[in-house]
Amino acid sequence: MSHSRRRALIAGLSLFALLPTLGGARAQGADPAAATDFITRTGNELVALVNREGMPVAERRAAIAAILRRAVDIDGVGRFVIGRYWRIATAAEQREYMQLFEQIIVRNLSARFGELRGVKYTVNRGMQRTEEDAIVSTTIERPNAAAAVVEWRVSRTDNGQLRIVDVIAEGTSLRLTTRSDYAAVVQRNGGKVEGLLAALRQQLAQITEREQANAR
Repeated sequence: MSHSRRRALIAGLSLFALLPTLGGARAQGADPAAATDFITRTGNELVALVNREGMPVAERRAAIAAILRRAVDIDGVGRFVIGRYWRIATAAEQREYMQLFEQIIVRNLSARFGELRGVKYTVNRGMQRTEEDAIVSTTIERPNAAAAVVEWRVSRTDNGQLRIVDVIAEGTSLRLTTRSDYAAVVQRNGGKVEGLLAALRQQLAQITEREQANAR
């Protein structure tokens, strides 16, 4: 499978648009049983939302944001994927970047509701990955599409809360792919964070247009 098709698979099937690693320290590990229960509850909540019809775009977006904020450390995720360029960004650039990053996560999922409707989500098994985290394997099925196995890496933040820290499909880590993509954009723009911000603004505009079109 090509790099672009693998990215599309992760984005379209994982239910989360971007789920790289958290930036903070962990207080304790996530055992497989707790991680499996967390993924089951979070996944079921998202699937129920995806399969709910007639929800206005603004309400749908707010519901997605609420779920993702409980499941993901948005600040930690965003800082990881921008990597070392966070340190060279101005305070204003950092603020705009985090705002764009969160909006892209939420609206990307909202825009995909049409293609994800009818999705089924099966939790296969959980296993210990390291002392700090666990991997939960799931199978995601959509109408007229092949079933896909998606793995969720789960850990605990420093306040003890379980969080998804990576999404893996066909051996590809979304957190590392996204970080590499962002670095490439900054490098193509002379090492300036503004180049990444411009690309994210454009991406958000495209996603919002698709989201509105799908709501008609």
